[in-house]
Amino acid sequence: MFSFFLVAVCKMTTITSLRGDTEVVSARRTESRDVSDIVGLFSYFAEVIFGRIDVTYLLEKSNLALTLCNEKNEAVAHAVFLDYPNWNVTDQSDWESFLHENYINNKCTPLNTLFMHLFVAKEEYAGGCCQEIVRKAFITVPELQFILLFIPADENLEPDMGNVFEKMTSAPGSVVDANFTLLVCHRHRYHPQLYIRKARLEDYDDLMPIWTRWSEIRKETYSEYFLADLIECQDEENQVIVCEDHDTAVGFMSLCSQVNVSVFQEFFDLGPFRGLCKPLPEDMLKMPKKPSVPEDGDKSNQTSEEAKSVSSRNFEHIHNQDVAVQKDGAITISHSEMPLGDVRGKDFKALATPLLETEEKGTFHPAYRGASNAFCIHQFCIDEKHETRSLDFLHYAFKLFPDKDFCVILVPHHVPEFHLIQSFVRVVPFCTSRFDHELYVFHRAGLLKLFNVRRPTTSDIPGVKVLIETLSLNESILNDLKMFIVARRDPDGTPVQAFIAEVLDQIVGISVIKDEMDIEYIRSHYNIEDFINFNHYEQEEHGHLHHFVLNPVFRHYTKHFLKEILRLAHKSSLYYPVYPQYVEGKFQNPCAHSLTSALHYMFPVRPRRQIVYPLEELGINAPSEQVSKDQLHYSLNHINRKLVLESKVSINTRIVVVGASDVGISFLETLIFCPHLKFNNLTLISVHGLPRKDLQGSKHRRFLINSHCFNDEDYAQMSLCSWVNVVVGKMTGINRAAKYVVVSKEQKVPYDYLVLCTGQKYQVLSPTGADISKLPTNREVISKWPQIYTGEIPSNHFTLNDDQDCLKAMRWLEENVINSEGNIIVYGNTIDIYTTVETLLSLGINGSRIHLIQPPLSSNVTCLNNNEIESAVQEALSKAGVSVYYDSILAQWNEGDDPDLITCAAFTTSTKPFKLQCSEVFFLEVIITCIFPNQKSPSAWT
Repeated sequence: MFSFFLVAVCKMTTITSLRGDTEVVSARRTESRDVSDIVGLFSYFAEVIFGRIDVTYLLEKSNLALTLCNEKNEAVAHAVFLDYPNWNVTDQSDWESFLHENYINNKCTPLNTLFMHLFVAKEEYAGGCCQEIVRKAFITVPELQFILLFIPADENLEPDMGNVFEKMTSAPGSVVDANFTLLVCHRHRYHPQLYIRKARLEDYDDLMPIWTRWSEIRKETYSEYFLADLIECQDEENQVIVCEDHDTAVGFMSLCSQVNVSVFQEFFDLGPFRGLCKPLPEDMLKMPKKPSVPEDGDKSNQTSEEAKSVSSRNFEHIHNQDVAVQKDGAITISHSEMPLGDVRGKDFKALATPLLETEEKGTFHPAYRGASNAFCIHQFCIDEKHETRSLDFLHYAFKLFPDKDFCVILVPHHVPEFHLIQSFVRVVPFCTSRFDHELYVFHRAGLLKLFNVRRPTTSDIPGVKVLIETLSLNESILNDLKMFIVARRDPDGTPVQAFIAEVLDQIVGISVIKDEMDIEYIRSHYNIEDFINFNHYEQEEHGHLHHFVLNPVFRHYTKHFLKEILRLAHKSSLYYPVYPQYVEGKFQNPCAHSLTSALHYMFPVRPRRQIVYPLEELGINAPSEQVSKDQLHYSLNHINRKLVLESKVSINTRIVVVGASDVGISFLETLIFCPHLKFNNLTLISVHGLPRKDLQGSKHRRFLINSHCFNDEDYAQMSLCSWVNVVVGKMTGINRAAKYVVVSKEQKVPYDYLVLCTGQKYQVLSPTGADISKLPTNREVISKWPQIYTGEIPSNHFTLNDDQDCLKAMRWLEENVINSEGNIIVYGNTIDIYTTVETLLSLGINGSRIHLIQPPLSSNVTCLNNNEIESAVQEALSKAGVSVYYDSILAQWNEGDDPDLITCAAFTTSTKPFKLQCSEVFFLEVIITCIFPNQKSPSAWT
């Protein structure tokens, strides 16, 4: 069993004033409601050091804002940090080179540096508050090493704050000191990196208090002296390391070099990680090609290959993944051997992933022949005060196993995500995997801190080609990159910007953005103001993310990559649309964007309910065309400066929803729009998959009325396929003890929580079997009616429940009925019978061939429930020539036989029975059953 127990709590700290008074404070993220308290803390000193500041505007554009509160929840201090200088000493996109030119011994990079733009506090507690707030900043941002502060050259910090910062030495000849002084605060003074070493038996006493906090959970699995035995029994394959803080062990990690990667390959898609094996020429990474392929099949094969690459999430990489070697404690990386490509899976979903069939007999799985290239973390525990330094363990861990390139962790589904695995890549399990843990992977190259983001040049094109060669829209990415290099604008004149991420001169990521030209449309159609205050944003500050590709080894730098894009592009927010995909395996051009691995870090934005404006009546008072225009709807995702340093809480609990009913869809919608939660294991089981996945305006969709809850626009704006796994099939059983459901009598889908939302469905109605030759009435057969038909359904009998049923009926009608003269019977008494008749008429079927038969009502309330509307409908039916029969109960098909085709049908009424026969030429008649009998019945399974 692999166990991980970490708890992050809000710690209280005691600070002391100049007069010796104490105050207990805690730090939290600043909120908009704190503005008035922050303004109340301003002093003359703050204005001199930081200048005149609009607090609301500064909070809106900040990367990190922290507030210290006392036990009464009163704000006693506040600080704001951004990723560029607090005074206008240089352009925000050029400060790194500015510092290198003007200051010596400068190790500041955009990855490890933030600038303090504001600090205010109660005067008597200013020194203690400043120390606590920078300490909290270092804890919150693990990569942060330096906090910089520019102050006017003729000013000095107050003594207490001066102890927090020290002056940076300017380079000879620098003229910056004439105007400003640069101060720096170092991490090692407030929250240093932990010292890692091998565990010793004497560490037992330090570690036991941490270990025993969860003793109630662990005592059934581990003995009282398990930890001592673990430390004592170390060997080459099993190691235990500890982290120290002031000579005291505050955490430990047990490691094992023996990993059965074949088990992981069976349950997880390890294609992006070469199966966690050493690369060998004998590895089978692609499905073997057939010796000959007919020319006519080339295009279809290409399409299926592209669809497969999206749905199965198997991605190809270059053949040597031995990317990093440990040398004297430093990590080096081979330029030609780094694995390239993007991780695509549930974490980074496709624009619209094709449905996953429950039975994929032809699915190809790569075969890896090499030895295991991974070691595992078997046990891990750390004091909550130091948990943000968890990654410090890995530097030492990779030293212990220099021949291994991957570190893996298995985490139970129910364990909350802790800080260590936030730097790991979650491996996508196969669709019906029943493995009871989540697998996380970290590559030794991920420890490199030389992650640089810059604008590309022509010489970068070959490296970008290698990076994106396996992606479905690689040509689109490359074309947009060339467009930036050549013209800096697209053909419509919209400014284009491109950025690449590189490590040790190798390109590991690329992104292309454009100016967001539809910002008024976004503001009017989406609740974007849940995330930003539009009053503080200029038009040019909004960017549109078109492409974002990042090597999975450096996935944990995604937020930094986004932060750098915003800084270098002078943007404050980015928008990423996900357009609906109505044709499986094909992208909708020109709207389609490339897949983005940044989707996990972006925030889905709820659509805004729209007002239907009478534009002609309003005239000049109508809203602008940017607001009212009709365009293809999409799901919107968003990121801004405030959010790039906030972490979503990932939830791995397996939640399985059965049934794509309105309730089921609403439940999934609620989960995916939780802004700070990311559900990694949402699964929908449905007979036909997600609803509304076909083209809008298709004729067959007119058979049934639209849902009152969700229409095409709603489904497009949710993009469920970006967040939800879809299993196409029918649930046929539940094993509550083992916690799995059976799909289509074969596949097993495990769950932690099962939500049954099968909805209501029309059922096939069974004939009463009454002998109409004896002239029975409804009163004589009512005891046998209604009953559900359990026999084999005739091929020309259609029960319409969803789009797939309607499409099947439509195709059958087009092939067999439209050009014939047979009768069509529509049976039921809900509103769907009228939409069905209207659709049949629109197909060109003469009304005289349509017979609308309504069974008895269970109450006096009709489906229309309005006399005027009913009269208008009846008049329209009569005008179209449609025959209508009331209070009729189905008695027989084909004289009581079980037919393959229905050629006649008999009905009883309150007076005398009647029979409808088919044409003598075609021997054909269609019964479209729309109801059972006057209301939907709950479906046991979906």
